[in-house]
Amino acid sequence: MLRFVVRRLLLLVPILLGLSILVFAWIHALPGSPAESLLGEHATPQAVAQIRHEYGLDRPIYVQYWRYLDTTVHGNLGTSIATTRTVTYEIGHRFPATVELALAAILLAVFVGVPLGFLAAKRYATWFDNASLIASLIGISIPIFFLGLILKYIFAVKLHWLPSVGRESILAVRPHPTNFYVIDSIVEGDPGALWDTIRHLVLPAIALGSIPLAIVTRITRAAVLDVQNEDYVRTARAKGLSPLVVDRRHVLRNALLPVSTIIGLQTGLLLSGAVLTETIFSWPGVGSWLKEAIFNRDYPVLQGGILFLAVVFVVVNLIVDLSYAIINPRIRLS
Repeated sequence: MLRFVVRRLLLLVPILLGLSILVFAWIHALPGSPAESLLGEHATPQAVAQIRHEYGLDRPIYVQYWRYLDTTVHGNLGTSIATTRTVTYEIGHRFPATVELALAAILLAVFVGVPLGFLAAKRYATWFDNASLIASLIGISIPIFFLGLILKYIFAVKLHWLPSVGRESILAVRPHPTNFYVIDSIVEGDPGALWDTIRHLVLPAIALGSIPLAIVTRITRAAVLDVQNEDYVRTARAKGLSPLVVDRRHVLRNALLPVSTIIGLQTGLLLSGAVLTETIFSWPGVGSWLKEAIFNRDYPVLQGGILFLAVVFVVVNLIVDLSYAIINPRIRLS
């Protein structure tokens, strides 16, 4: 187990190095420059040249990359050209919002998708199975931005049940020491703040979790259909074990292996920033932050933010691999 973890962590080094080269080359190939974004269309050539010199953008491209790589290795992801705040500060301020939204979406997908897929498999070829397949197909097919707009229109504009933007009420003045609003409200012992935070989280979580929910449902159904026909399941039934024990101990546990892989991949993708969802619901997370950085040609933010998200994605997948040995003890990672 330890060798497996160390080997995966060592593989992270060439992955991040290659990714840094690709991101650096892609960003510098974009039309425009940070100087033009900061100074506007009517900036003088002298002002543009001064900004480029201040941020080292007039140096050779390999010098810029080496400087960027050197500062990154020493834990400095740079300073935002647009806000003059460090990228590390921006990540610490915005990533908790993305984590809360991603966890809410993936929990919705797991706690609804796994039981729904399991029941669909147990009721194979019935109306329930067909309805779940149709619902999951619709969930995969509807674009997130369209679903988000529909949810906002129905539940925020027409029914006034839920708020449509932000993480909390505009008039709220509350301390957020960790920037995890749910945790902060629980620690502060403020049920009103907790309810306000949850209400703001519902619509974006449903919109973001729609596709993972549909995928988890379909994968669970397929995995359960495959496992319940295995010899060891028939043997367990022949030994007289109750259907509940067979389903829980033999069917569901073995079916969760491919499901856990999908859940891990979807979690990594959600933590990488849901640009459309965060934009539609004005959610101040990493996705909307990187979108603004693209428009502003904010090189340090794009480079540091994408590298950070790559690390998050790899770590999440490492956790998924380690979970295999917990879900099924027959699997040994070496």
